[in-house]
Amino acid sequence: MAMKPKKADAAVEDGDEGEAAAGGSKKKIMLIAGAAALVIAGGGGWYFVMKPRAEARNAELSQAPTPVTFLDLPEMTVNLSVGQDRAQYLRVRVALEVADAKTADQIKPVMPRVIDAFQLYLREVRPSDIEGSAGIFRLRDELTRRVNTAVHPARVNAVLFREIIVQ
Repeated sequence: MAMKPKKADAAVEDGDEGEAAAGGSKKKIMLIAGAAALVIAGGGGWYFVMKPRAEARNAELSQAPTPVTFLDLPEMTVNLSVGQDRAQYLRVRVALEVADAKTADQIKPVMPRVIDAFQLYLREVRPSDIEGSAGIFRLRDELTRRVNTAVHPARVNAVLFREIIVQ
């Protein structure tokens, strides 16, 4: 008789394992389905967030560059502020970048004012002020500010150096 309870216990245990196995497979299926739903939701969210950025980037790349007009100034040679040492000279050739030909036509009548602003500023520059690329960038920014003051209400986008020589 001791054997029968063991068989009954074994049958009950086998039934429990079958039910546990069925429950375990349901849990695995639910876990896999949940993970798949998260991946799909995450991918969809990423797509809707990144798609507008990609479209904006493509729109920027597809736009044609805006045409600009360049206005050349005459070559200028000025003596630099060096104190009592021997004289040093700066020779520059400059072009002004403007938005369009209409703006260039507005600037041409006041060109003597622009050249005067350049000459006055360049005469106060020391050779150490224009050493290296940082000095040239500061010079360009200051000349752009001064030319915009001289040609107001017209606007110059940039002052471009064609030639810079310090002698």
